[in-house]
Amino acid sequence: MSKKQKEDSGMSLDEAFADDEDVVYNTDTPTKKKKEEAKEKQKDSIQVEKKQIKSSKPIEQLKKGDKVKVDGKEYEVDAQEVLIDHKITKEMAIDIFDAKADKDFQIRYFTGRLDVADPEFYELVNDFMYQKRNYVRLEW
Repeated sequence: MSKKQKEDSGMSLDEAFADDEDVVYNTDTPTKKKKEEAKEKQKDSIQVEKKQIKSSKPIEQLKKGDKVKVDGKEYEVDAQEVLIDHKITKEMAIDIFDAKADKDFQIRYFTGRLDVADPEFYELVNDFMYQKRNYVRLEW
Protein backbone atom coordinates (compact mmCIF):
# COMPACT_ATOMS: atom_id res chain seq x y z
CA MET A 1 0.00 0.00 0.00
CA SER A 2 1.39 3.38 -0.92
CA LYS A 3 1.92 6.19 1.54
CA LYS A 4 -0.94 8.21 -0.08
CA GLN A 5 -3.42 5.32 0.28
CA LYS A 6 -2.52 4.89 3.96
CA GLU A 7 -3.15 8.57 4.62
CA ASP A 8 -6.50 8.61 2.77
CA SER A 9 -7.90 5.43 4.35
CA GLY A 10 -8.99 7.07 7.64
CA MET A 11 -10.65 10.14 6.09
CA SER A 12 -14.31 10.92 5.75
CA LEU A 13 -15.73 11.73 2.32
CA ASP A 14 -15.89 15.43 3.22
CA GLU A 15 -12.19 15.39 4.11
CA ALA A 16 -11.26 13.37 1.04
CA PHE A 17 -12.96 15.80 -1.34
CA ALA A 18 -12.26 19.02 0.58
CA ASP A 19 -9.73 20.21 -1.98
CA ASP A 20 -12.11 19.64 -4.93
CA GLU A 21 -13.49 23.03 -5.97
CA ASP A 22 -16.21 21.61 -8.24
CA VAL A 23 -17.91 19.54 -5.51
CA VAL A 24 -21.10 21.09 -4.09
CA TYR A 25 -22.43 19.75 -0.81
CA ASN A 26 -26.10 19.50 0.07
CA THR A 27 -26.69 21.32 3.35
CA ASP A 28 -30.45 20.69 3.54
CA THR A 29 -31.63 17.86 5.69
CA PRO A 30 -34.43 15.71 4.23
CA THR A 31 -36.90 16.78 6.93
CA LYS A 32 -36.19 20.46 6.36
CA LYS A 33 -36.68 20.02 2.63
CA LYS A 34 -39.96 18.13 3.11
CA LYS A 35 -41.28 20.88 5.40
CA GLU A 36 -40.43 23.54 2.80
CA GLU A 37 -42.13 21.51 0.03
CA ALA A 38 -45.25 21.08 2.19
CA LYS A 39 -45.41 24.85 2.78
CA GLU A 40 -45.19 25.48 -0.98
CA LYS A 41 -47.93 22.95 -1.72
CA GLN A 42 -50.13 24.56 0.93
CA LYS A 43 -49.68 27.96 -0.74
CA ASP A 44 -50.55 26.52 -4.15
CA SER A 45 -53.53 24.46 -3.03
CA ILE A 46 -57.04 25.72 -3.62
CA GLN A 47 -59.08 26.17 -0.50
CA VAL A 48 -62.17 23.99 -0.79
CA GLU A 49 -65.22 25.48 0.87
CA LYS A 50 -67.75 23.32 2.66
CA LYS A 51 -70.68 22.54 0.40
CA GLN A 52 -74.03 24.01 1.37
CA ILE A 53 -77.11 22.01 0.45
CA LYS A 54 -80.59 23.45 0.87
CA SER A 55 -83.51 21.19 0.01
CA SER A 56 -87.26 21.77 -0.10
CA LYS A 57 -87.96 18.04 -0.47
CA PRO A 58 -85.95 14.78 -0.60
CA ILE A 59 -83.60 14.67 -3.59
CA GLU A 60 -85.17 11.37 -4.70
CA GLN A 61 -88.45 13.24 -5.34
CA LEU A 62 -87.02 15.68 -7.90
CA LYS A 63 -88.80 15.23 -11.22
CA LYS A 64 -88.99 16.71 -14.72
CA GLY A 65 -89.69 20.44 -14.64
CA ASP A 66 -88.39 21.05 -11.10
CA LYS A 67 -85.82 23.84 -10.63
CA VAL A 68 -82.34 23.31 -9.19
CA LYS A 69 -79.83 26.05 -8.37
CA VAL A 70 -76.09 25.46 -8.41
CA ASP A 71 -74.12 28.41 -7.04
CA GLY A 72 -77.10 30.67 -7.72
CA LYS A 73 -77.56 29.62 -11.37
CA GLU A 74 -80.92 28.02 -12.13
CA TYR A 75 -81.27 24.76 -14.05
CA GLU A 76 -84.29 22.66 -14.95
CA VAL A 77 -84.60 18.95 -14.18
CA ASP A 78 -85.03 16.81 -17.30
CA ALA A 79 -84.99 13.32 -15.78
CA GLN A 80 -83.78 11.23 -12.86
CA GLU A 81 -82.34 7.79 -13.46
CA VAL A 82 -80.46 4.96 -11.79
CA LEU A 83 -76.85 4.75 -12.98
CA ILE A 84 -75.82 1.71 -10.95
CA ASP A 85 -77.80 -0.42 -8.50
CA HIS A 86 -75.36 -1.48 -5.75
CA LYS A 87 -78.00 -3.56 -3.91
CA ILE A 88 -77.74 -1.59 -0.63
CA THR A 89 -77.72 1.82 -2.35
CA LYS A 90 -78.27 3.19 -5.82
CA GLU A 91 -76.06 5.58 -7.70
CA MET A 92 -78.46 8.13 -9.16
CA ALA A 93 -78.13 10.82 -11.84
CA ILE A 94 -80.37 13.84 -12.18
CA ASP A 95 -80.16 15.21 -15.72
CA ILE A 96 -80.48 19.00 -15.66
CA PHE A 97 -80.04 21.62 -18.35
CA ASP A 98 -79.43 25.31 -18.83
CA ALA A 99 -81.91 26.42 -21.51
CA LYS A 100 -80.20 29.80 -22.03
CA ALA A 101 -76.75 28.33 -22.71
CA ASP A 102 -78.12 25.09 -24.23
CA LYS A 103 -75.87 22.95 -22.00
CA ASP A 104 -76.54 19.70 -20.18
CA PHE A 105 -75.40 18.82 -16.67
CA GLN A 106 -75.87 16.07 -14.09
CA ILE A 107 -76.13 15.88 -10.34
CA ARG A 108 -75.03 12.47 -9.06
CA TYR A 109 -75.67 11.08 -5.62
CA PHE A 110 -76.16 7.83 -3.71
CA THR A 111 -79.58 7.10 -2.23
CA GLY A 112 -79.64 7.27 1.54
CA ARG A 113 -76.06 8.57 1.68
CA LEU A 114 -76.43 12.38 1.58
CA ASP A 115 -75.39 12.55 5.23
CA VAL A 116 -71.90 11.22 4.40
CA ALA A 117 -71.41 12.04 0.70
CA ASP A 118 -72.34 15.31 -0.99
CA PRO A 119 -73.92 15.18 -4.44
CA GLU A 120 -71.49 15.73 -7.30
CA PHE A 121 -72.03 18.16 -10.19
CA TYR A 122 -70.99 17.29 -13.77
CA GLU A 123 -71.05 19.12 -17.11
CA LEU A 124 -71.54 17.34 -20.44
CA VAL A 125 -68.43 18.34 -22.41
CA ASN A 126 -69.08 16.32 -25.57
CA ASP A 127 -71.71 13.86 -26.74
CA PHE A 128 -70.93 11.20 -24.16
CA MET A 129 -68.42 12.52 -21.60
CA TYR A 130 -69.17 14.35 -18.36
CA GLN A 131 -66.57 16.39 -16.50
CA LYS A 132 -66.82 16.98 -12.75
CA ARG A 133 -67.28 20.60 -11.70
CA ASN A 134 -66.87 22.15 -8.27
CA TYR A 135 -69.71 23.95 -6.56
CA VAL A 136 -70.31 25.56 -3.19
CA ARG A 137 -74.09 25.82 -2.95
CA LEU A 138 -76.78 23.44 -4.22
CA GLU A 139 -80.48 24.01 -3.68
CA TRP A 140 -83.82 22.70 -4.89
